[in-house]
Amino acid sequence: MNGYSNCSANHTKMWNHYLVLALGIPQLTINVASVIFNCAVIFTRMAMKDLHKPISILFCNLAFSDLFTSFSGFWITLLFITNPDITIFGSKDMLPPYALYTSSILSTIYNLISIGIERYLAVAESMRTRFRVARSHSIAVVLINWVLAFFLGCLPLMGWNCLHTEENISVLYSPFCVNYLIFITLPNVVVAFIIPLFTYLRIIIILRKRKLRMKACGQATGTYKSAETQVARTSICIWLLALISYAPFSAGVIFDATNQQCHADLYPGVYIFRNCTAMLITMNCLGNPIIYTLKAKTLGAKLKALKCLTTNRIRACTIENI
Repeated sequence: MNGYSNCSANHTKMWNHYLVLALGIPQLTINVASVIFNCAVIFTRMAMKDLHKPISILFCNLAFSDLFTSFSGFWITLLFITNPDITIFGSKDMLPPYALYTSSILSTIYNLISIGIERYLAVAESMRTRFRVARSHSIAVVLINWVLAFFLGCLPLMGWNCLHTEENISVLYSPFCVNYLIFITLPNVVVAFIIPLFTYLRIIIILRKRKLRMKACGQATGTYKSAETQVARTSICIWLLALISYAPFSAGVIFDATNQQCHADLYPGVYIFRNCTAMLITMNCLGNPIIYTLKAKTLGAKLKALKCLTTNRIRACTIENI
């Protein structure tokens, strides 16, 4: 609600108790499952002692981002179950969990972008680029990602909120302001779609070129064909997961910005949609460990068969965990 004078300021109880439980319990369950999955990824990576690899650092940090997203989602869901009306009319109690939630989601997005770029550089390195991603680069990227994510996510705690004004207040995510939601959501979601699409398409193109060069020299191409297929499937899974997770939330923000109705007019349909978008975002946190850890192991086993080949016309190196 953008401060319309015809909307009543009387914040009466709106939520039905059974509807709150019907929405809250699945959200709590998904968040707990996501916490377990991502903790398993973190412990596995640490137990494998492969954090000297740049990509392993990014994978582990992605799991940390998803872990914080799930934890803050659990926090928000508990507030929703105990006092659901503050998620409609807003409260200062909602600012800290919303800020942590926003920061964690932004960190997840930046990590997904970083992983795509790192994989592209790792594949392209043996072809033409002289830049090699080192452990120090990954650590620097992780720190930058978190600093940027926390800065942008905590802006409402620094004063960019609508706690004390009805003007420009979000009808879905009060006490956030609509202009803050637009600023933080739309650019980041667009970048999250475009950059991974570019990087994974480039990886597929590079693998296909290598396969054709090896074929022209009469050498076996089965491993490259298998890698190309696996990268294509993985990139499709990444895209679909991101689309399903973030597109509904973005649509909700756009609706919020154009909405001309009061809270009572939107209850319950729009608020059920809002809670469902939160569950979809948590599903993304649940899906990332599966895509980036389990599928990476399968693809890594195939690509370990690639030995460094040096001829006058061909140079192909082993690629791990694309």
